[in-house]
Amino acid sequence: MVTEPRLALIAELEAAIHACLKAHVREDEPVAILDFPDIRNCGDSAIWLGEMAYLANRHGKRPAYVSRMDDFSAEQLRRAAPDGPIFIHGGGNFGDIWGAHQDFRERVLELFPDRPVIQFPQSIHYQSPERIEQSARAIGRHRNFTLLVRDEESRAFAEKHFDCAVTLCPDMAFAIGPVESAPAIFPVLAMLRADREKAGNAEPAAWPGLPVEDWISESPRSVQASKAFGAASALLSLKPAELRLAKLDAAAHNRFRRGIRQISRGRAIVTDRLHVHICSLLIGRPHAVLDNSYGKVRRFMAAFSGGTDLSYRAASLDDGIAWAQQAAEGAAGKAAA
Repeated sequence: MVTEPRLALIAELEAAIHACLKAHVREDEPVAILDFPDIRNCGDSAIWLGEMAYLANRHGKRPAYVSRMDDFSAEQLRRAAPDGPIFIHGGGNFGDIWGAHQDFRERVLELFPDRPVIQFPQSIHYQSPERIEQSARAIGRHRNFTLLVRDEESRAFAEKHFDCAVTLCPDMAFAIGPVESAPAIFPVLAMLRADREKAGNAEPAAWPGLPVEDWISESPRSVQASKAFGAASALLSLKPAELRLAKLDAAAHNRFRRGIRQISRGRAIVTDRLHVHICSLLIGRPHAVLDNSYGKVRRFMAAFSGGTDLSYRAASLDDGIAWAQQAAEGAAGKAAA
């Protein structure tokens, strides 16, 4: 039986995720997940939904406690999940670029010195030696912290600086599995970062008419409506933790669907966002990939996801756009045949 390469890759990476995590989830213990990404970035919602899909599909579990950074309560966590592992949401915020997340992570280690704490897969990047030392002290004091990382450079860094178990693991979004796309309306769509991880000042000025977007814009009304619907669906539950999970899960689904609809509009895509790359693989769209400011995308592709014809590691924005135009023409030809 012939399997489409991207489907084989998705299945392979989901199996690798399970190999990394299976020892940390026991059927008789509750699970907590902290740092829910209640933000506009669709990629973080893809990671969250992958975390939830992994627990549901591989273990038949829902977390007993979830929280954002700003509504976290150690007391509520202990009440809802008196034992068992504490997971921290994965992504690309381990280090000092997004310092609030690192501060929160180290606070959790301090508050729960006797509980296993597992960091879902992260990319690591520090700019300050002092901040590295602060993180190393927090991790060293805990003694039961497991750090999953998404690339070889992050693993080497963690093994050098941190006294904890370190494991290379794919991004959790692959646990979602293949996703159905919407119809394309543009030949090429550029999805380029507009935040502090943007690489350089490249602009597609030489390509008039090319739609250039990011996926961090959203309707607050739509998000609030999705949370209200999620809460309504859990009204039969009298547990505050279940109501909170239903609201947050609904918001993540809303954001993920928005992101999939957005990138589906391109027959081919150019991006410097890691999760536009990952979601393009999930929906089966050809895409040219540029790096972010510190090499996160390149590093992840080298470790896990650079082995299909759907993705092209572009040398520049112009190179990526030119490749995407050719890929779009090829896709249009196949569709017309």
